[in-house]
Amino acid sequence: MDRKAVKRVTVFAGHYGSGKTNIAVNYALEQRKLFERVAIADLDIVNPYFRSKDAIGVLEENGIRLISSPYANTNVDTPALPAEAYSLVHDRDCRSVIDVGGDDRGALALGRYAPAILEENDYAALLVINKYRPLTATAEDCIEIMREIEASSGIPFTGIVNNSNLGSATTAENVLDSVEYANEVSRIAGIPVVFTCAKPEICRELDGKIENLKPIRLYVRQSFDKKEE
Repeated sequence: MDRKAVKRVTVFAGHYGSGKTNIAVNYALEQRKLFERVAIADLDIVNPYFRSKDAIGVLEENGIRLISSPYANTNVDTPALPAEAYSLVHDRDCRSVIDVGGDDRGALALGRYAPAILEENDYAALLVINKYRPLTATAEDCIEIMREIEASSGIPFTGIVNNSNLGSATTAENVLDSVEYANEVSRIAGIPVVFTCAKPEICRELDGKIENLKPIRLYVRQSFDKKEE
């Protein structure tokens, strides 16, 4: 990660099963190697069962502040967000990673912070895509979801993260087969593929075959047969 290229606020959003929460956690851990103060916010008010708070142990061990609903990981499903979430946009000495809910409804939670994020203009908004999920199997499907999220959040995407996977069954060939799909999403959306994710053991097989390949370790509960975030 290039310190000079890192924006102060990084937003990860995508449809159910894109794997954005796990990427957000990994990204925050990478940022912590470069910056003294890093916070990650779980703004997922749609799916309370697969979320950043599952990784609270590793986040605390690395000195990363977690901001989430006080009802996260309970049986209370509520859109309540703590007041400290506003520090994400007002505390400009802290690097902020934001994990947004799984569709346009989830993106509404981000909308309340959009004016400040756009005013500061030091952000990256990354669309996490997964070719192997039913509702994002085509580039056109991805673009439709992308536009819905942008309309709800008020923040335009600036890049794409290709996280196409089949959970624990993912092979190097699966990742390679998703590259054309990700490039087509990029072409239609007019924004670049920033990086492609894969498990570390798969990355070894893909070395030199995919540009901007990023190894991603699993820090949150995941089951490909269920809704994932």
